[in-house]
Amino acid sequence: MAHMINQALEPFSVMGYHREEFRPFSTTDLLGHWSVLFFYPADFTFVCPTELKDLTEQYPGFQAEGCEIYSVSEDTHFVHKAWADASGTIRAIPFPMLADPAGVLARQFGVLVEEEGQALRGTFLLNPEGKIALYEIHDMGIGRSAQELLRKLQAAKFVHEHGDQVCPAHWHPGEDTLTPSLDLVGLL
Repeated sequence: MAHMINQALEPFSVMGYHREEFRPFSTTDLLGHWSVLFFYPADFTFVCPTELKDLTEQYPGFQAEGCEIYSVSEDTHFVHKAWADASGTIRAIPFPMLADPAGVLARQFGVLVEEEGQALRGTFLLNPEGKIALYEIHDMGIGRSAQELLRKLQAAKFVHEHGDQVCPAHWHPGEDTLTPSLDLVGLL
C-alpha cells in the first residue's frame, strides 16, 4: 500500500449542514488554514455521537490553533439536520457536518466500505496548502480521542513551522523538541 502523507487534496464539492443552515463546501474551504476531515460511519448510531461530542468539547483548542474541523459521513445534509433536531449533543456541534452520500470524499481518502455504504473512522489533518500531514484509520467500532488529535495537530504545526526540529513521543507545546543530528542516533 502507498501512503498518503503530503498528498494534495483533490477538488470536491459537497453539501453540508452548519449552524442550522445548508450550504455547499468545496476544496477552497479547506485551504489557507489547518483542517481536519473527520470521517465517521453514520448519523443516528452509537460511537459516532461520543466522538462528535468529544470534538465539540475540544473545539476551542482547535480554533486556537487556527484549525477547522469538518465531520463527514455518507448521510445527506438533510439527515445531518434531522439528527441535530433530534439530539442536543449533535445540535451543539460548532463545526460543519459534510454530507457525502455519493462517497466522493470517502473514496478520495480511501475510507469508503462500498458494500456497507459507510466510511471507516478516518481522521485526516491537512496543512494550509491542502496536503495531508497525518492520518489514521480505525475500524468502525473503535472511537478516537479529540484530545490526542489536538496534540498531534500542535506537533504537526510545530514541525511545519520549524522543519529543522522534530517532536518526540508525547510532546506538547512548550516542551523540548529534537534537532536531528548524528549525535542523537541511537542515544534516546
